[in-house]
Parts: sequence; C-alpha cells; structure tokens
Amino acid sequence: MVLLFNQRVPVVAVLELALASLVFCASFMSAVLGHLPNSSEGELMVGAAVTIFALSQILCLGAFQLHRLDGNTSASRFAVRIVLSLAVGSALVYALFSAFPDGAEYRAALPEALLLSAAGLLLVRLLLVFGVQMDWLSHRILVLGTGPEAVAVESALQGMARSGVSLLGFFPINSAVSPSVSLDRIVRTSGSLEETVKRLGVNEVIVALQEQRGGMLPVSQLLNCRLRGVRITELSAFFERVTGEVPVTSLKASWLIYGDGFRQGWSRRFVKRSFDVLASAVLLVLAAPMMIIAATAIFLESGRPIVFRQERVGLGGRPFMLLKFRSMRTDAEKDGVPRWAATGDPRVTRVGRFIRRTRIDELPQIFNVLKGEMSFVGPRPERPFFVAQLTEQVPFYGARHTVKPGLTGWAQVRYSYGASVEDAVRKLQYDLYYVKNHSVLLDSLILLSTVRVVVMGEGVR
Repeated sequence: MVLLFNQRVPVVAVLELALASLVFCASFMSAVLGHLPNSSEGELMVGAAVTIFALSQILCLGAFQLHRLDGNTSASRFAVRIVLSLAVGSALVYALFSAFPDGAEYRAALPEALLLSAAGLLLVRLLLVFGVQMDWLSHRILVLGTGPEAVAVESALQGMARSGVSLLGFFPINSAVSPSVSLDRIVRTSGSLEETVKRLGVNEVIVALQEQRGGMLPVSQLLNCRLRGVRITELSAFFERVTGEVPVTSLKASWLIYGDGFRQGWSRRFVKRSFDVLASAVLLVLAAPMMIIAATAIFLESGRPIVFRQERVGLGGRPFMLLKFRSMRTDAEKDGVPRWAATGDPRVTRVGRFIRRTRIDELPQIFNVLKGEMSFVGPRPERPFFVAQLTEQVPFYGARHTVKPGLTGWAQVRYSYGASVEDAVRKLQYDLYYVKNHSVLLDSLILLSTVRVVVMGEGVR
C-alpha cells in the first residue's frame, strides 16, 4: 500500500496510473510529431499539448475506475470502459486544442494517439497482472480473529487478488469459540503472533475483533509488529479504506470522536462555495437548451407542473424545497403517503424514464446550488418522512446532515438507487465516508465518476 493524498492505495494501482501516464505521453508525442514535422511553435507548445492529452486521459481513466485490477471486471466490461474513457477524454482534449495555434494538427493526431494508447494500456494491464500472479507486487495481509468480523473482512477482500492484495489467512485468538471462517484458512499457531507475522512475511495485520477488552487483544505483540514496520489496522479503518464506506455495524462513537477527518474549516467552505457558484453558472448556460427541450417534452406528454417541488432535509437538518423536472404522473402520491421509487416504477412517464436515465431530471437543482441550499457534491437530500424513519432505525444517520446535500455524491457513484431501509443503511456508509474525508480532490473524483455513471446509465430506477 502507498499513502497517496492521505489515502492508502494499492501499489499496483499507483504503478498502473504511472505507467499509463507514460503511455499517454509517448503515444501522443509519437502521433503529433508525424503531423507537426516542422512546427513553428517549438517544444513548449508540443509539451503543453502532450501534458493536456495525458492529464485528461488519466482523469477519465480514474473516473471509469480502469486503474482497479479487481476480479469483478470482465474482459468485455473492461473493453467497454476503456473505449468510453478514451472517447470522453478525447472529446475534452479536442475542445481544448481549439485554443492552440496548431490546434487542427493536434486534433488530427488524436486517432493515431488513441490507437497507440489503447495498445499501450492493454500491454500495461497484462504486465501488471503477470507481476501479481508471480507474487512480485503482493501486499500480504493476516487477519487477527476468526469470528463473523473476520468473515466480513474476507468478503471485502474478495476479488482484490488481482490488485496485489493477498489474504494469507486468519490468526485465532480465542480457541474456546467456534470459528466462523473456513478451518483450512486458519494459520498454524505453533508460535506467537509476532513469529507468525515474521514467518509469513506479513505486511499488514487486520484486527477483526468486535470485542477487544478483557485481555482479548494481544497488545504487546501487536506493538512489536508495528515497531517492525508491519501496518496494524482496526476494523472500521479497514472497511473505510477498502470499500470507500464506513460500516455502521462495526462503528463506535469513539471512532467518530477521535478519528481523523471531518474537516469543516472556513477555507474549505469558501473553496467549496466558490466552486459551486462558478460550476453552477457554467452548467446552467451549457444545459439551458437541454432543459428547455425537457420542459417542452414534459408539458406535451402530461401537462403541468413541469418542475416538481419537494421538501427535503438539508444542512443541519433544515428543510428546503428541492427542484426537479417532473418524471412521474401528477397523481403519483395521490393518497399523500411517501413511497420509495421502485425498479420499473409504473408511476414514471415515458419522458420521465428518459430524463431519469440521463439524469436530466436533476438539472433544476442547479438553482438550489446557486441559492446555497445544496452543493455540487454531497450526500443526496432525503424527504423528512424518510429521515424521521431512518434516524430511528439507523445509527449515526444524522451525521450526513453536517454537510450540505449535493447534486451528486460518493454514494451515488458507488451504489445504486436507494429504495429501502437496507439501501439507506448502505448509502449512509458511503455518506459517512464522504463526511469524514471530503476534500477538493475527492469532490473532483466524484464529479468525474458522475460522468461515468451518466454515460453508462448506472443506478437508474
């Protein structure tokens, strides 16, 4: 694992992004030199063009999560994502090159650069997969404990073998308790924890114990391991790092009180608000034609109202009126009882189905952002009826109201549409991660990932 922007990132992911950067620079340089053999602009302009191409493609690579070597991505899905990533990145670069004196030549070099980049990315992926299979890049993990928490750790690590993460097994603590993990995954305990860590070449120990009092935790041995350079990670921190969420089942109030993060300084609020106003103004101008077309289609299909106003809970638990293009029938809740939206909901109109899939129905919320009721990025605001229900049933649910709700959020790009209490719990876990770790970098990643969600139609109901 590598500490990058205050986050632990697998070595394989860092290597892939670094090698991909070299691939993009070399590919565009090779392509552009063939189109500008006698460039009068000199090396500075060519270097700027190469940098713009590489940076744009790397951002899209991250947005489409192509740097993640997990076992859940099939070859066909990887191919689709890489084509979409290169296409979105190239569209951005194509527009930026219009400001260059030799912009036409740079744009003409794009097809060749894309072909070279695709071939280079495939080669990089094959080399890294080979390196992982040969155990050259492995991050070796030992789990302390054999109970249900250890099973949850094993599930979270499933599919990460191709990312260089290797689960060596489980070290038992209490032999009187029946293990929940497979017996063949329990490591031999002929020696101490410290000796086992040394023998197996462990890089990290995950403490998967819900109850750590009463002498259950081998503190002195863990301390010795830590002093030898082995990383020791407790359960909540592990889930936060690996899954990008904070599981409420293993969460303690003390962890929220003493943990890092939860930055709410004036500088952060100023930067976020400035970005919200600027981005909303630009998006409003760009989306105005699309909004006019959507409003016309809604009116022609089912009349008024075109814009739907609905009370939601915002910062500090204060209510506000959220704006959306109406996507359901006018009598969707004629009995006055709020309902979760369901898959294939019959209340959704034909136009509504399209604007939901493309997220056009969310565009009126630009005005909520300009008014300061929402931010561009943050937890999605819920209705007061559901907030009251979820606050009673879900621990720490109120923590999501310590930041402004957003047009898009970490839960939206990592999880599907929520339509039950169980879904709300899962989305809360992502929201807690955002509340704890929100930054300009994370906001940028969420915005880029939102492009992927919209393009691939993920999480639509």
